[in-house]
Amino acid sequence: MDRLFDKALVRPPEVSYRDCLSKNPHCDSIDYGKTLEQHERYERLLEENGVEVEVLPTMESHPDSIFMQDTALVAESSRTAVICRFGVPERRGEEESVEEYFREIGYTVKKIEPPGTLEGGDILVTDKDKIFVGLSERTNREGVKQLSDHLPGVEVIGVPVSEVFHLLSGVNYIGDGTLAVCPDIVDESYFDDFDMVEITKAEQNTKYKNKPINMLYLGDCKVAMPEVYKNTGDILEQIGYTVIGIDISEFWKGDAGMTCPMLPFYKGI
Repeated sequence: MDRLFDKALVRPPEVSYRDCLSKNPHCDSIDYGKTLEQHERYERLLEENGVEVEVLPTMESHPDSIFMQDTALVAESSRTAVICRFGVPERRGEEESVEEYFREIGYTVKKIEPPGTLEGGDILVTDKDKIFVGLSERTNREGVKQLSDHLPGVEVIGVPVSEVFHLLSGVNYIGDGTLAVCPDIVDESYFDDFDMVEITKAEQNTKYKNKPINMLYLGDCKVAMPEVYKNTGDILEQIGYTVIGIDISEFWKGDAGMTCPMLPFYKGI
């Protein structure tokens, strides 16, 4: 299996998710019941494709806690968890139960300390001992430096991000040394060592702006993505990928994409 992980943590949404920090103009229409259904379907998607899913308790006090990806970087081979420090102060505290979980299962826990900030949505793990980290409004250079210090032997590369919250809205790993990249969002020259599939803004559905690149690679040339992105799906299918489209409209209303609700255990680091 050429995907980067075989296990992931998820956290179901609470009713308080309707109060998440989204800047999406449709956030006021978040439907909690539908969000819960979509999250359950997301869990099944992972399990149906051989990913072991562990479910952490809900956190009513933290509306955005459904988006587990931002809390940490998990290096399974070295049994290390780097606990992130949110760039958005209102989300700080979500990571505490994640830190507790990894301490309980015997992982080495390292932390991003002030003034560093780092969010998992800015972290692109690849199959070439390289990790790219978005320098965004959520992640700063000090956070990138500390991540590099915590991961000896792994090359950590900062990539400027300005148009979107996180790097993974502009580039994602899709297996076998290949990245899906939107050159309108990120500078492709950072990824010269990789094969690239370009997805331009012209391919992006205006309803779900800047989210088609945030796709989830499940291994064996299978990519999961929001079902609304027909053009992007066609591009991938034409070059041999199987595209699994699912409805994540309520995640999108919370400014999230396909990778956001899970925290993967990366096998190669």
